[in-house]
Amino acid sequence: MTTKQSVLVTGATGQQGGAVARALLSKGHRVKALTRKPDSDGARQLASAGVEIVTGDLGDSASVVEAASDVDTMFLMGNSYEAGMAEETRQGIVAADAAKAAGVGHLIYSSVADADKNTGIPHFESKYLVEQHVERLGIPYTISAPVAFMENVVAPWSIGALSQGTHAFAMPAKRVLQLVALADIGAFVAALAERRERVFGKRFDFAGDELSGEDQAKILSQAIGRPIGYHEIPIAAARQQSEDAALMFEWFDRVGYDVDIAALHRDFQEVRWHSFADWARAFDWSVLVQSAT
Repeated sequence: MTTKQSVLVTGATGQQGGAVARALLSKGHRVKALTRKPDSDGARQLASAGVEIVTGDLGDSASVVEAASDVDTMFLMGNSYEAGMAEETRQGIVAADAAKAAGVGHLIYSSVADADKNTGIPHFESKYLVEQHVERLGIPYTISAPVAFMENVVAPWSIGALSQGTHAFAMPAKRVLQLVALADIGAFVAALAERRERVFGKRFDFAGDELSGEDQAKILSQAIGRPIGYHEIPIAAARQQSEDAALMFEWFDRVGYDVDIAALHRDFQEVRWHSFADWARAFDWSVLVQSAT
């Protein structure tokens, strides 16, 4: 029988942190969410689901110490897109130090798969700096490192093209990419929290599926009920939007994630892993109608 824990979740009003909060709640754990905006719609939705909302900022050590002072576990994540990479690293280090000061018994830090492999991708490197700091703190920790999100298919930068019948991505059509559903990120972090001592000091890269953009488009066609074609965005066009993203796409094509998915899924059978087809079938595609209007 799993011992119920008290867990402080950062980033809970966002996609990944929200998935973690929901997964923990579904397992009967007490969840606290640290947010700068306790009156936001996201915070209100969490509160209505049973999450305790606490006001604080990752860059403010005192607020993190106060929020974390009575919890068993803390889930820490940053957001380089919102804060910027240097600030993400600074906040992560401040918050990790605060977790130690508060006496948190298990710090789970959310990084990204292969951040520890000298990828040269700026937003991978910014997370790895926090990882290294966490490892040096001398407290029980686990690194949770997901691959690319399946939900990127319906992200703001993708949904417009998809509503017009195109799955657009800056990789060759037949190049395989590993993906994971947000729900599985939440379930995996909940599993790490419950395994506790068995995962102290370990780093886990994890994925739910791996398939090419071309195959993703075929699955999307079936799930949406109309033809979806694959379009390779030229890397030069991606670079005009973001050098960081362009470096990531080049690394995806040249190297790519390398999770042993079969072994991972055998080891973490408590996670109901979603294939891309599972995810696509379950998704509410009415968002395409909304985005097209």
